[in-house]
Amino acid sequence: MRKAGPPKGLLAYLVAELLNEKPRYGYEIIKEIEELSGGHWEPSYGTVYPILYKFEEKGLANRLERDDEPDRKYFELTEKGQERLEEKRHSGDIDARDFADVILGYHHVFVALATDDRIGLEVREDSWRFDETFSAWIAEQIIRHHERDFGEFERIDGPPAAFYQHAGIDL
Repeated sequence: MRKAGPPKGLLAYLVAELLNEKPRYGYEIIKEIEELSGGHWEPSYGTVYPILYKFEEKGLANRLERDDEPDRKYFELTEKGQERLEEKRHSGDIDARDFADVILGYHHVFVALATDDRIGLEVREDSWRFDETFSAWIAEQIIRHHERDFGEFERIDGPPAAFYQHAGIDL
């Protein structure tokens, strides 16, 4: 079990990857991450800029002054930042299991909001609802995205142990 929110270090990792591609400013980074998430996640300025300032403080990024855009704070990854990024890419700190826990955890809460008798949310027929129809739509979208990006979706029947065996993961 993990705590709520995106996996620890994910946002800083994404910022470093984006800065590695080219110098960027905060809003540009926010919009790139929003695009990476398919429009479902937009980190705040209050999250992105502290990461940029921390990178600068640790010598991982430099702030650039641009004559053509004097009001924007551009940052570029330093050589030290590129080395740290390369280490992160191979460290295992960004754990796919953390992502699965976040996705499944939110879906379980979605279903609980639909089915748990202790919860009394008002159901509005003219908008999104916590119910079987919308849960099925979410699952359908995940499968569609899977097939678009990876190919045909293959169902794996059985308990988690069956999945681990199929994926070649030792328990």
